Amino acid sequence: MPAPEPDGDDFSRPGATAYATEWARAVRRIGFVPLSAAETERLLAALTERLARASLAPTFSARPAEEVGRALVEAHLTEPGVLDWSVQALGDRFLPWVLPARQEVPELHERIALLQGAVAAGFSRALRDRVFSQQERIARSAWQARDAVEQALRDSEARFRAVFTGAAIGIGIAGVDGQIIEVNQSFADMLGYTVAEMRRMNVSALAHADDAAGMWELYQELIEGKRDSARVEKRYYRKDGSVVWTDLAVSLIRYDDGRPRFTVAMIEDITQRYELQQRLRFQALHDPLTGLPNRTLFFETLGDVFAAAGPEQRVGLCFIDLDGFKAVNDSLGHDLGDRLLQVIARRLSDCVSGRGHLVARMGGDEFVILVDSGGGLDDAVEVAELALAAVSAPVQVADQQLAVSASIGIVDCPAAETSAAELMKAADTTLYWAKAEGRGRWAVYDPERSAADIARSALAANLPAALDRGEFVLHYQPIVSLLDGTMVAVEALVRWQHPELGLLGPDRFIGLAEETGLIVRLGAWVLRQACRDAEAWRRAFGESTPVVSVNLAARQADDPAIVETVAEALQHTGLPAELLQLELTESAVMGSAGEPLRALHQLADLGLRLAIDDFGTGYSNLAYLRRLPIHCVKLAGPFVEGIRGDGAVADHRDERIVDALVRLAHALELSVTAEAVETEVQAERLRALRCDTGQGRWFGPPMPADAIRTRLAG
Repeated sequence: MPAPEPDGDDFSRPGATAYATEWARAVRRIGFVPLSAAETERLLAALTERLARASLAPTFSARPAEEVGRALVEAHLTEPGVLDWSVQALGDRFLPWVLPARQEVPELHERIALLQGAVAAGFSRALRDRVFSQQERIARSAWQARDAVEQALRDSEARFRAVFTGAAIGIGIAGVDGQIIEVNQSFADMLGYTVAEMRRMNVSALAHADDAAGMWELYQELIEGKRDSARVEKRYYRKDGSVVWTDLAVSLIRYDDGRPRFTVAMIEDITQRYELQQRLRFQALHDPLTGLPNRTLFFETLGDVFAAAGPEQRVGLCFIDLDGFKAVNDSLGHDLGDRLLQVIARRLSDCVSGRGHLVARMGGDEFVILVDSGGGLDDAVEVAELALAAVSAPVQVADQQLAVSASIGIVDCPAAETSAAELMKAADTTLYWAKAEGRGRWAVYDPERSAADIARSALAANLPAALDRGEFVLHYQPIVSLLDGTMVAVEALVRWQHPELGLLGPDRFIGLAEETGLIVRLGAWVLRQACRDAEAWRRAFGESTPVVSVNLAARQADDPAIVETVAEALQHTGLPAELLQLELTESAVMGSAGEPLRALHQLADLGLRLAIDDFGTGYSNLAYLRRLPIHCVKLAGPFVEGIRGDGAVADHRDERIVDALVRLAHALELSVTAEAVETEVQAERLRALRCDTGQGRWFGPPMPADAIRTRLAG
C-alpha cells in the first residue's frame, strides 16, 4: 500500500487513521477481542496518535510507548501475535503512513526503534503485573477457602460434640471389629455403665439372647460394607440385669476409597412405648371377659400353622358351643352368664393348655381349641372328651349351682387339602350336626355328609328363584274306589323340574321350603295350579271330573290368610268347591294344645272337603276329632305295608290294626283312603275290610295333568 501524502501537520491524520484501522484488523485476525470493531479502532487510533506525538516530540521520551504496551494489556489484547504485529508495524508502516516523508526529525529511525522496545517492555511488564495480580488473588482466595474450610470443620466438630454430648438419645461409635470407640453419657446412663466402662467393651457383649433372628447377620453385612445402614428394635441388658427395649439405627462411615471405617449407632429407649404396645396388642388379641385369645389371635395362629405345615402335617380343631346358654342369660341375667363363661373358659384352658393346645373364645358362648399334635383324629377326639368333661361338671356361681353341657364339632385333615376358612366352615357344620344329634356330645366331620348338606343348602337358596321362573310342576296320583275301580279323586303332588338335576321329588325340597318359610308361597301356587287343572277337566268331562286333593302344610294352615287364599283360588279358576279336597296332618289339625285350627270350620263352610293325612301316626284326640268338619281320613302307608301278604304273623297283626282304624273312621262317619297300595293282594284285603278308596302304584303312579286327561277320556 503506498504511503499517504503529508497534509502539512506534524503527522498525517489520514495516515494515522489508516494505520489504526489496519492495526485493528490485524488484532481481530490474531485472536479473541473483547471489544467491538468500532471500540477497537477508536482505542488503537488514540494509541497511534500517542506514538506519533512521542516520535516527533522536541524532547524525546520512550515512556508513552510503554504506556501504549500497557494499554494493550489493559484492553485484554494479550495474544502474543498482537505484540509481534504491533512492534513490527511500528518499524515497517509507521514512518511512511503516519509521519510525513519530507519532515526532518533528527535520529527518527533511532527513536522508532526505542519506541518499539518501549512498547514491548510496557506490554511485558503489564502482562507480568497482571499475572502476579491474578496469582495473588488466587492465592488469597485459596487461603481464604482453606480458612473457611478449617473454620467450618471446627464449627462442625463443635456442633457434633455438642450434639454427641448433650443428646437425649444414646450415641455410640465403634470400629468394624466391634470395639466401642466412644459413647455419650445418655447411652451409658441407658445401660447403667460409665462411659469409661463402655469404652472397654465390644458390641458383641451387648447382645441379647433373644435378639431378633437375622439381626447379627444384618450387622455383619453392615461392617463388611454390603449395606450403609440398618434399623431394628433391639433389647439390651442393663448392668443390673434388667432389660431395656431400644430403637437402634446404625450407619456405616467409610474411608475415601470406600472401605468401612467405623459405625455410628443412635439408640432410643422405647421401653415404655414397647410395653404400651404389648398391652394394646394383648388387649386387641385377647377376650376382655375371659382373658383367652380372641378370634383375631386364633386366626393369626391358624394362618401360621398352615404357612409352616409340611405336606403330611394334619390340622385338628374342636369347635365348642355351650348348650342352652341363652336360657342362663335370660333366666339368671347376663352378669351370672358372664361369670359362668369365665369359669368355663378357665376349665377349658386348664384341661388342654398343658398339652400345647390353643384355646380361644370366638364370641358369645363359642370356644375353639386348635389341637397341636401329630396324633391325628384320635388326639382331637381325646381333646373333645376332655372339654366335654370339663364343661359338664356343675358350676357354682354366687348362690346358684349351674349344670351346662356343650356340643363339639371335630375336624382333622391334612393341611395341604384345606385352608383356614374351609377348616372353620367344616367345624361349624360339624358342630351343627352334634347339636342336631342331641347335644352334650361331639361329632366328627364327614366330607360326604357335608357335600350333601351343601347340595341341600344350594337347593334351599335356589327355591325362591325357581318358583319365580316357573320350574315347579304338578303330577297327580289317582285315588280309586275299591268298590268299582273308578277314579274318584287325584292327589296333587309337586315336583321340581330342576334345570341341572332333572325332576326332583318332594322329599328333596318340601322340607327345605318349610324351613325357609317358602312353603306358604309354594303351597299357594300348588293350590291355584291344581284348581286350574281340575277346572279344565271339569269343562271337558263334566260329572266324571275327579276331586283334586291338595296337601296343606302346617305352616300354611297357621297362615292367617289361608281361608282367603283358598277362596281366591276357587273364585279365580271357577272350580266348584266340592271338587277340592285339602289334606292336613293330624298335628296340623290338632295344634300344639290339642285344639282344632280356628280356620278349619271356615274352610269347610266354603263347601270343600277336608281330609286327615297319615291317619294313625299322630296323637289325635278322638273327642275333638269327632267335632271337626273332617270328611275323610287317609291311612298311613306303614299300616297298609303290613298287609302285603309277605309274612303271616305280621299280616294278621297289621290287618287287625287297619280293620280297627277303618271301623273307627266309619263310626265317625268319615270315608277312608288307604295309601301306598302296591299289590292286588293289598287291594283285595282292603276291599274286604270295607276301606272306601285306595291310592298307590297298583292304581297308577303320579302322572302329569295331560295323562290324567287321557285316562279320563279313555
